[in-house]
Amino acid sequence: MRHSLFFKLSLAATSLAFVVIVLGAYVRLSDAGLGCPDWPGCYGHMSVPQSSDELTHAQSNFPHQPVEAHKAWKEMVHRYFAGTLGLLILVLAILAVRHRRDRGQQRVLPLALVGVVIFQGLLGMWTVTIKLNPTIVMLHLLGGLTTLSLLWWMTLRQGQLFSRQIHDERLKRLRVAAVLGLLLVVLQIFLGGWTSANYAALHCPDFPTCQQQWWPTMNFSEAFTLWRGTELNFEGGVLDNDARVTIHVMHRLMALLVLVGIGTLALWLILKPASRSLRALGMVMLSLLFLQVSLGISNVLFSLPLPVAVAHNGGAALLLLSLVTLNHLLHVRAQARPSAKGAVG
Repeated sequence: MRHSLFFKLSLAATSLAFVVIVLGAYVRLSDAGLGCPDWPGCYGHMSVPQSSDELTHAQSNFPHQPVEAHKAWKEMVHRYFAGTLGLLILVLAILAVRHRRDRGQQRVLPLALVGVVIFQGLLGMWTVTIKLNPTIVMLHLLGGLTTLSLLWWMTLRQGQLFSRQIHDERLKRLRVAAVLGLLLVVLQIFLGGWTSANYAALHCPDFPTCQQQWWPTMNFSEAFTLWRGTELNFEGGVLDNDARVTIHVMHRLMALLVLVGIGTLALWLILKPASRSLRALGMVMLSLLFLQVSLGISNVLFSLPLPVAVAHNGGAALLLLSLVTLNHLLHVRAQARPSAKGAVG
């Protein structure tokens, strides 16, 4: 199955989804999320207005938002890549239907991904039309990572990777730990997305303290009010200092929990391996974990430099994929028959 067209396209779609997520982070962090005030076009065009006539038409339709070409191009490039990904997922769904009777061909995930991508498109539209509402922005981020994770799971299954069973009682407890680890990383990604969507990343400019305090004044009710209507322009954030500090501090505390939890899980895989695959995966997880911590601290100490902030988003996606891989590996090992043939762990 690793040589099938479906597997190759799945792998290509997974890679493209990662690129789309990184581009989305770059657009958001460079304040280009409203570079095009409409959707799916840009000032009424399918490209950024360039000629004098196009610029005149754009300004007449959007008099309160001058054309900033450098921001508009960032947004449109992201949309082009996202649109290509959507078409690729549609092709995968068509192939899945056409070959539905083939042994080993997946059907549910490719079709489910079409629905996920359609909803992602709606979230992308609402991100622009509701002017960067934090809840919509955060859901758009989570939707992108969900798409990436499902594509990677589908690729692993279609390629029949890690399919040989291991008879080891330790794996029962490890499966539970892997699921909990995945949930922990997802929660931290939610807090990271909420921090970014509310422009709270720079409200604790020092480390390990926040505004020179170990426990600064915070406002939890304001910080985690998920919906504030559709009338405000949320670019730059609307929360006061205490609410943004609350979000930032909670993201830090959850990072500490992730460091301990995922670090323990990774060391378990390294020091008590049930297979070479698990040991290698533990080393990858531990490396990504320390990379993420280093990038997060660097974001604070160096005032959110764009390359570091974008890398922090990409690192979160890779750490998530490592947990998805672990859960897939353990699930397949649990379900595989002793005679199954596949990659040797």
